[in-house]
Amino acid sequence: MNLKTLKIIAPERLQQQSVTAVLLALGSNYQAEKHLPRVRESLAALGKIKLSTAFKNPDFTSTVELPKPNYTNQCIYLSLTSPVALEQLQQTFKQFESDCERQRLIETQTAIKQVTMDIDILLIKLSNNKNSLSNENMSEWIMMADRYPFKAHESAGIEELIAGSGTDC
Repeated sequence: MNLKTLKIIAPERLQQQSVTAVLLALGSNYQAEKHLPRVRESLAALGKIKLSTAFKNPDFTSTVELPKPNYTNQCIYLSLTSPVALEQLQQTFKQFESDCERQRLIETQTAIKQVTMDIDILLIKLSNNKNSLSNENMSEWIMMADRYPFKAHESAGIEELIAGSGTDC
């Protein structure tokens, strides 16, 4: 799969579309060893998941004057058991973040944000397409415009999953 050839569409235009698979970016800079396994378990309840390597990354907004905790990031391929509207899937992921005690209001009020869990949708596959991440048909996957261009760790995780070297769960 060549990411540069995929359609890039704003999520707002896809809210009612049924999705059969997603490629997600997970991130945590606070108690990641607790929250990542919890979210992976919740995601596995929705379908079959495949994991990239978990990467430890500095917060890109960190400065010498205002150091910030590192993030642990991981990409996940989730093949859903049954199709779900993108809007519903986004709400489910927001609930998973809340289940990890994410507090967005407090995050916006502090200079150093403690993010227990962040789940971002990078790519989706609509229900009228085949359900294989490594399929050669480039038009099957859609990139979320609000997440592109991808950060380096997201690109590395996506490439690892596409190459088939991710871990099955």
